[in-house]
Amino acid sequence: MAARATEAMVKKIIDTDLTDEQITPFLAAANTMVTDLLLGENYSTTTLEEIERWLAAHFVAVRDPQVTSEKIGDIQAAYEGKTGMGLNSTRYGQQTMLLDHHGILARVASGKRPAEVKTIA
Repeated sequence: MAARATEAMVKKIIDTDLTDEQITPFLAAANTMVTDLLLGENYSTTTLEEIERWLAAHFVAVRDPQVTSEKIGDIQAAYEGKTGMGLNSTRYGQQTMLLDHHGILARVASGKRPAEVKTIA
């Protein structure tokens, strides 16, 4: 499926030096996740587009971490995110989960899966 969001839309919410060409794979990954997990869950096209945009920005932030604090003397910088936190590791991932009001992405990010029962006849 063609991406709902665009590289330009992603750049409007995240400060990055990455080129459109470098953002495209993150947009493709976001599109795949949104399509596979959220399509058919009664979200509007606009909401799916926003979730895709924020999810792509999350992936960009994982690749190109955002500076949260800087220090000039003895040069020091701190970056957003920690590994193992999934969508909670960036403000973009947190916004993605907020937009997904059904909580599907939060469940996926937590590693929890719904119970499944199969019967054998």
